[in-house]
Formats: sequence, structure tokens, C-alpha cells
Amino acid sequence: MSFAEQTTCAIEADNVVKTYPGGVRALDGLSFAVAPGQVFGLLGPNGAGKSTTMKILTTLARPDSGSVRVAGHDALRHPDRVRRAIGVVSQRSGADPMMTGRDNLILQGRLYGLRGTELIHRVEALLDRFDLVHAAGREVRTYSGGMQRRLDVALSMVHTPQVLFLDEPTTGLDPESRTAMWDEIERLVTDNALTILLTTHHLEEVDRLAHQLAIVDKGRIVVEGTPEELKGELRGDAVRIELRSTPDAREEQLARHVLGSLPGLREIAVEGRRLSARADEGAAAVPSALAALDQAGLPVATVTVARPSMDDVYLRHVGRRSVVTATAEDPQIVAAAR
Repeated sequence: MSFAEQTTCAIEADNVVKTYPGGVRALDGLSFAVAPGQVFGLLGPNGAGKSTTMKILTTLARPDSGSVRVAGHDALRHPDRVRRAIGVVSQRSGADPMMTGRDNLILQGRLYGLRGTELIHRVEALLDRFDLVHAAGREVRTYSGGMQRRLDVALSMVHTPQVLFLDEPTTGLDPESRTAMWDEIERLVTDNALTILLTTHHLEEVDRLAHQLAIVDKGRIVVEGTPEELKGELRGDAVRIELRSTPDAREEQLARHVLGSLPGLREIAVEGRRLSARADEGAAAVPSALAALDQAGLPVATVTVARPSMDDVYLRHVGRRSVVTATAEDPQIVAAAR
């Protein structure tokens, strides 16, 4: 089957290239596919190409070359069809802060051609679904951060889309609001059979929500799979050490050398005060690592040994940690060095 023909994928990007003025290549042959009814996580450092990918998939930009299909439609030939089939929640709220939540939803529905009782029933259903009935008559500028994000998702669902794009939907939310948003995203997939493409810097978020994920760097997919598959590729325990003070360049090299010379430790990385390594038996490797660093004049503040996490996956494939790291899973040992 050719790419131009109907596919069973909800989202498909094939060898997409996008170059900005000045020769900046944002996307360099990016390809991936998302099955219907899945949450697909797109991770990567700032400047990796995530935002450009989102713009192209939502018809806000055109690639230099390559092909894109969304909800069964060619996004380059029929962008209008794609726009009617998708919902988009961007990083910044699209709601009018001076209008009420209900009026924002009514306006959104009218833009999509809904009228009369059909529109009113749809708006009331969404207000109830997203727990906004009590605030429906208030101006959006009075909403909390969590309420605004729930309204943003409700706005994206007015026209019952097939595919939903969530661009860092929980950025700036407190832990309770973030967890509530995660619950709602899971319900959207289960109850509405939605396909969701999610970009985030919260690795715990993608670990919980994504059926599949891809890490993009320098405009290319560097690894793809399920969270469990990618964590399973990391053999052994993650050993994370934090020094008492930030090392200078010479001390960074010394710390790397000290850990690299110890038997059983591998994949050594140094980021400021944080050192990380992998070990088959993490707890057994800790005493010798502490002693060696102390002898080298690099006293340790804390050390943690844990099973592989999405943070470890990200570090392995991108070479540096995400802006927001995941919580360590099932820590075996957390020690404060004296």
C-alpha cells in the first residue's frame, strides 16, 4: 500500500524534512506511526524538533518534503479535512479570559458549525465531563491553573475529534492537578477511543500514559518503543550520586575517571553535582563508589539505587537528563553520606 492510499494508522509521518531560514534543519527525515486508540508520547530536548512536528501534523506548517497523514487524510493535500478531525491543546490556553467557560465552549462550537439544542447539549455535557459546571458562569480569568487546562481540553473536544494533540498539557500544574489531568487523559482514550499525541518534559507522565513513545533529537527519531520495552533494554540498576558541591571541569573529569575505574560500573555520566552509572548489583557497588570518591576529594551528599526509569532511558539516548525528571522507581537504597 502506498502512503498516498488509506492507512490503518491514526497518525503517520514519513521521512519529513523541514528547514528554517539560515539553514536550520528542524526535522531531518523524521518518521513514525501511531495506531488508533493509542497515546503516543513524543519526547526530546528543547530544539529537537517536537514543536515543528506538532505544527506540521496540525497543518500549521508545511514540510519541505515527506508525507503526513492524520485521521486518514493527507495533511498536505487536504488540511481542511485534518482540521475537522483533530483537537489541539497548545502550551498556552486558547480560551478568552474575559468570557465565561460556557461562552468559550459555545463560541468554539459555533466555529465548528454546531447550532441550537445540539450545541447546548454538547456544551453542558462537556462542562459536566470536565467538572466545570460550578464555574461555567465565571470568567475564565478567575479559574485556577487546573481548571483552565480542563477547559482547554473541553474546547478541543467540542467537535468530537478523532485525534487529539496535547502539547505539554500539565506544565505549570501542581501535583494534584497534574494527576487529575492524567486521569482525564486516560478516560478520554478509554471512553472516546481517541488517539492522542502527547509532548511532555515530564517523564513520569509519559511512563504512565503512553502506549508507545519516541525520543526525537536533532530532527530524527533516535529510539521508539513502549516504556517497558525501553526500560527493559537498560540492564541492571541505576546508581545516582549527588556530590556535596558542584565540581569544576577538572573534578568532573576526575569523578568520571574514578567511577569508570571501578569494576561493575558502566555508562558513567556527570551533570554538575549529579553522577550516574549502571551496575548489575547496584547496592553492592555503592560502598566502593563512596570510598573512591571520598578518597579523590569528592565527598558525596546522597546516593540512590533504583530500577531503570524513563529518566535513565532519556539519558542513555539523548545524553542528558530531561528538564523534569521522573521519580525513581522502587528505590532499593537511599543513603545520606556522612
